[in-house]
Amino acid sequence: MKVVAVYSVKGGVGKTSAAVNLAWHASQKHRTLLWDLDPQGGATFLLGVKPKQKAKADVHALVKGKTDLADVVRSTEDKKLDVIPAHDSYSALDVELDGTKRPERQLDKMLASLSKHEVVVLDCPPGMSLLSEAILRAADVVVVPLVPSPLAMRSLDQVTDMVTDMKKGRPKIVGFLSMVDRRKTIHRDVADRLPQESKHVIDVAVPASSMVEKMGVERAPISTFAPRSVPAKAYGELWKGVRSALSL
Repeated sequence: MKVVAVYSVKGGVGKTSAAVNLAWHASQKHRTLLWDLDPQGGATFLLGVKPKQKAKADVHALVKGKTDLADVVRSTEDKKLDVIPAHDSYSALDVELDGTKRPERQLDKMLASLSKHEVVVLDCPPGMSLLSEAILRAADVVVVPLVPSPLAMRSLDQVTDMVTDMKKGRPKIVGFLSMVDRRKTIHRDVADRLPQESKHVIDVAVPASSMVEKMGVERAPISTFAPRSVPAKAYGELWKGVRSALSL
């Protein structure tokens, strides 16, 4: 099983859209699961999971091992793509992890029950916390969306520093440009320069587009309703980069 964490210390960078589309692309050849770790539940909504299908087990039961992750998996319209829906109690995940013996390893331990899936994509909440450390230790690849701005490199550097501080089991980092508006000079400059300057950033730019926003209307990945659109092609290229990092 390969674990892909879509993570950023910043919110509002297109993280959930990337997670949903990466999971869809992965599911075209691999049995894939998306775990929506963000209590806001954006990925759960975009994948069309109905309220009655949502997981009933709260975070306490999952962390304490009273319920396995495999028991709260729900199906989607894509036969090879499953989801673990978000839960309101995920806002207390840091507290629950802190109550375990090895909190930084707990997420990895929980994922062990998902043996039927070849690829697991984690849609992670923003911020730097104990949960962040557990996510990085569980991941094989960390995907970092970067909005082209002067703070883009700082956001990437923060993730890179967290990974560097890990003594072993370091995940690979795949950064990409997100929400790019080429009408803006600074967006063009950063989007053109950053992949050349950083070994962690691949040459993929997902545009700021109403098509991405339309995912909320269609409640589906872009490639299912607009496969020839620029964002759909960009997410496809992003998956190729992630797949290469995973050696799939």
